[in-house]
Amino acid sequence: MSIQKSELIGLEPEDLAQKMGGPGYRAIQLFEWIYQRRKFNFSEMTNLPGELRASLSDGFTLTLPETVQAQHSTDGTSKYALRTAQDIIEMVHMPDTNRDTLCISSQAGCSFGCKFCVTARMNLRRNLTAGEIVGQILLALKNHGRKDRLNIVFMGMGEPLHNYEPVLKAFRLMIHPRGLAISPRRITVSTVGLVPALKRLKMEPVIPSLAVSLNASNNRLRNELMPVNRIYPIETLMQTLLELPIKHRQRITFEYVLLKSVNDSAKHAQELVETTQQIRCKINLIPLNPDPHVPYERPDEQTIDRFVRVLVNAGRTVAVRRSRGPDISAACGQLGTQYIDPSRVPFALTKL
Repeated sequence: MSIQKSELIGLEPEDLAQKMGGPGYRAIQLFEWIYQRRKFNFSEMTNLPGELRASLSDGFTLTLPETVQAQHSTDGTSKYALRTAQDIIEMVHMPDTNRDTLCISSQAGCSFGCKFCVTARMNLRRNLTAGEIVGQILLALKNHGRKDRLNIVFMGMGEPLHNYEPVLKAFRLMIHPRGLAISPRRITVSTVGLVPALKRLKMEPVIPSLAVSLNASNNRLRNELMPVNRIYPIETLMQTLLELPIKHRQRITFEYVLLKSVNDSAKHAQELVETTQQIRCKINLIPLNPDPHVPYERPDEQTIDRFVRVLVNAGRTVAVRRSRGPDISAACGQLGTQYIDPSRVPFALTKL
């Protein structure tokens, strides 16, 4: 009978030391091999004693997500379908001149039912572990190498703050100076506005950058587009954001998906100005990336420009997100298209 080996990716140094049963400095050495040098074969870890390497090989594993499919866009974007346990998740790598951006998943599916998002129609299958989350980064670095400026965005499958503990553990692994050593300001967690989890963030010693998926300027419309708003309305969300310990130079990003004739009028833009008035923020406008699974259309360029002008004239910092990888369904809101069961189209919240 084979012995079940224990997985080490996703453990912090103190957890590694406990698993190994050895001195802390050996755990740090192992940690550096995994996250700095990105070696996943114990035999290659040459500063560890041979006896320890053999013991590690006998009792433990270092497992990255399995690549099921890789698609490459004409704009250089790569989308990966990855197997973690029995579930398929998706990850997107977006190269640019001065930096790479990696969009990672935190859950297999999602339970929040935002009506403009493909992943929301998969429902939630399970939470990912910290190892499965950080494993996506290790796999991407193995495939693409690393530029000095690497941005990580939790904007793939799932609601990151609905999987709080594994996401924050993965965040600590990303920023650890003896590990991946990514600056916290280069890691962005996108959230639908899960208020209890945002309140928990106040107690963390270091927090990632935040992007709040707002998408509507009033409760009536946001209730329709994002069922979470029926539990945590805009006023509650804004008050919670005001209480976060955001550093002086930091700003919260509000993401706003523009939907034709739904939330794209000048009136909506003016309401958005008023709604975000008290928050030190920037606004990221995302013209909808059309998908046959989503019942909305993209506004025309004139409508987008009009919306932008209202915000800019009110003194807001605004960016219009350029779609990456739309030809491989890798653009914002499109992940998971091929994994949808057409008989299940959930637009309701499960227990939070």
